[in-house]
Amino acid sequence: MSIKYFFLVSRQGKLRLCKWYTTLSPKQKQSTIKHVSQLVLARKPKQCNFIEHNDCKVVYRKYASLFFIAAIGLDDNELVMLEIIHRYVEVLDRFFGNVCELDLIFNFQRAYF
Repeated sequence: MSIKYFFLVSRQGKLRLCKWYTTLSPKQKQSTIKHVSQLVLARKPKQCNFIEHNDCKVVYRKYASLFFIAAIGLDDNELVMLEIIHRYVEVLDRFFGNVCELDLIFNFQRAYF
């Protein structure tokens, strides 16, 4: 499984956490964050949680007011990535006691993995 990036976005489109596993220029990173965030935020709740974007698959899941977004290779399994996202949320819940957006804003250094 090759994860390209992982980030958290609020319902308003504000970036709350960002981790890159590929090398991109800052301009490309900003463009990717903006474009993928707009794609995910525009989707309806009943739509599928997978989007093909450029050379990767974007997998996302909404928990409360946050969207957990990750990009994986085209050959990778989307359901495994959804499970990874779910496990990460469980870890955050255990650490913060019922994680919310404010926990991530004020303790972002602890949320990085």
